[in-house]
Amino acid sequence: MHRHLVKSALVAGAALAVLSACGTGSGERTSEARGTKAAVPAPPEKKPVNGLPGMPPVLDPEDVYAADRPGKLSPVVKDFPSRVYVPNTESDTVTVIDPKTYEVIETIRVGRQPQHVVPSWDLKTLWVNNNRGHTLTPIDPKTGKAGKDVEVHDPYNLYFTPNGRYAVVMASLDRELVFRDPHTMKVKKTVPVSCYGVNHADFSLDGRYFVVSCEFSGELLKVDTEKMEVVGQQRLPFEGAMPQDVKVSPDGKRFYIADMMAHGMWVLNGDTFTEPTLMPTGKGCHGLYVGRDSREMYVTNRGEGTISVFDFTQGKLTKKWKLPDGGSPDMGGVSADGKVLWLSGRYDAEVYAVDTRTGIQLARIPVGSGPHGLAVYPQPGRYSLGHTGIFR
Repeated sequence: MHRHLVKSALVAGAALAVLSACGTGSGERTSEARGTKAAVPAPPEKKPVNGLPGMPPVLDPEDVYAADRPGKLSPVVKDFPSRVYVPNTESDTVTVIDPKTYEVIETIRVGRQPQHVVPSWDLKTLWVNNNRGHTLTPIDPKTGKAGKDVEVHDPYNLYFTPNGRYAVVMASLDRELVFRDPHTMKVKKTVPVSCYGVNHADFSLDGRYFVVSCEFSGELLKVDTEKMEVVGQQRLPFEGAMPQDVKVSPDGKRFYIADMMAHGMWVLNGDTFTEPTLMPTGKGCHGLYVGRDSREMYVTNRGEGTISVFDFTQGKLTKKWKLPDGGSPDMGGVSADGKVLWLSGRYDAEVYAVDTRTGIQLARIPVGSGPHGLAVYPQPGRYSLGHTGIFR
């Protein structure tokens, strides 16, 4: 029995030796295959962004909107009821809409000429910008109740630095950028500007600067966030230019600036701040809203009642939706699940709800006179940079 086992082992060993001696043997091919597989390089690591001191880390260096995915609500807002808040500039009210039923559930009396409803950096407050009333009205988004007005001069629009350190009031007629405490709204620094009508803005990927549109003089500003200083200024190359909303591309390489007189949006390299190029979209180009997948941006053309759809990857417009019976689509926002685009009808005392997949109008809701910068709230994101909801 023992001799039989030894003999078997010798036979097996000889067989293995023959196989291993064969240069094209399967054992070698397997080894080569394994070696080849191991040699496949790992995808390059994304270089961390050197952000503004105190700013939450950039989640994805290639997508500034990475925190805005469908339903990705912050713990701060997850229990807030979903509402659409519509400031009516000529009625001095805020209309509150239930987005599930498309019905008006409340009308809140606020100060003179409310322009925008702005989520605070910490997501806990909605600030109504009463431009001619020179006040901000705080609304608690958990209860829907308005608080005591805070005195702030000429608050046409409101932004927050990415580190949450300052609120930035766009004092349009005062021709100032006013940096304030984000909670008390006490003035920290006033920055006079030489352009007319500062109104909209967005921040760079790293938060270290922001680009501001000057509506009445057709100019753009570049502002150093930390120094709170204007570091660049240029006039748009179009006679009678009237720049409006501003949005940065997902990769942070370009800024898009809507222009209601040039009937399109300017494409700007924010880092170099060189002369931008114009991309025609439609008459009265006004508002810019990024979809939940960071692939598309909805562009409102207020003068012709349409919405253009811009594809970031392709760098071009791919669709145009027309509102039935026309309209004046202005400012707004995208629902938390990304399925509905909500827009104010500035000259028609109404609000539009549009399906983001098909462009079909889902609802047309009567509101007060002169509806403007409506806010859909809550929305996904870790913090707010202001306006009607720019979230990171």
